[in-house]
Amino acid sequence: MIGYVLRRVAGALLVLFGLSVIVYALFYLAPRDPAVLTCGKGCTPERLAQVHAAMGLDESPVAQYGHFLQGLVAGRDFPAGPDVRHCPAPCLGYSFETDQPVTKLLADRLPVSASLAIGAEILSLAIGIGAGLLSGLRRFRFLDRVVNGLILAGYAVPVFLIGLFLLLLFCVRLQWLPFPQYVPLTTDPLAWAQNLLLPWTALAVIQSAGYARLTRAGVQQTLAEDYVRTARAYGLPERRIIRSRALRGALVPLVTLTAIDLAAIMASAVLTETMFGLPGVGQLLVGAVNQIDLPVVVGVTLLTGFLVVVANAIADLLYAAIDPRVQIR
Repeated sequence: MIGYVLRRVAGALLVLFGLSVIVYALFYLAPRDPAVLTCGKGCTPERLAQVHAAMGLDESPVAQYGHFLQGLVAGRDFPAGPDVRHCPAPCLGYSFETDQPVTKLLADRLPVSASLAIGAEILSLAIGIGAGLLSGLRRFRFLDRVVNGLILAGYAVPVFLIGLFLLLLFCVRLQWLPFPQYVPLTTDPLAWAQNLLLPWTALAVIQSAGYARLTRAGVQQTLAEDYVRTARAYGLPERRIIRSRALRGALVPLVTLTAIDLAAIMASAVLTETMFGLPGVGQLLVGAVNQIDLPVVVGVTLLTGFLVVVANAIADLLYAAIDPRVQIR
């Protein structure tokens, strides 16, 4: 088991290293000079040379990436006029707009996006697994047809249309909920959940459709296995067979899908946070792109990639615990 964990961790670190190389080359070594984008249209040659020196772009590409990687692992020093300021690890540089560390900007916005993503994922799993289980146990019946229709509808409707409908219905028409405004969980848990309920629902409608479809297929496939028929022949209660056999077998592919969906939720968070006015990482990315704030864009990209890689590594480790048929080698 220890060797299995070490191999998965080593693989995740290798993927993160490759991701850092690709992201750095894409944003800093692209044909367009990042210093020109930072300096602006009225930039003088003297000012452009200063920006090159401040960003470390007057060195070779290998040296530039070496300093970038050093900042991520051990911190980095940046020239600030006659002085030098130290950026502690993991250092992603300083924002061109606010002159604040990118890691601080991400840390301030991450709780909002994490609250949105985790809540939406939990709601998606609850709805999707429940609907898929009911549909799988009622194959080709009326309930199965209804669930399949809702699954297709969930795939077809875009998140911004669902979000707009929820706002108009619950905030404008019925006035049951206030317009979403992020409240920290530590300040008021009830207000935190109340303000995030609509964004959670908007994301969960789409995510739960995939979970329901996969759960339905997994339940039907598992119930047709020989060991399930053997369990029935031995007289085991149907409820126990469903709980310990059918549902457990259907949950195995959901582990990987859940990890992959974290990337989808982070991507959808850009639109969802903008629509509901939530000050998360998605809104930070939109503002950074509009202002050509390159270090912030790179920071958000690396953070998203890091979360996806870690989630997939955890999914690999959970396989053995969920499915005994998986052998650890």
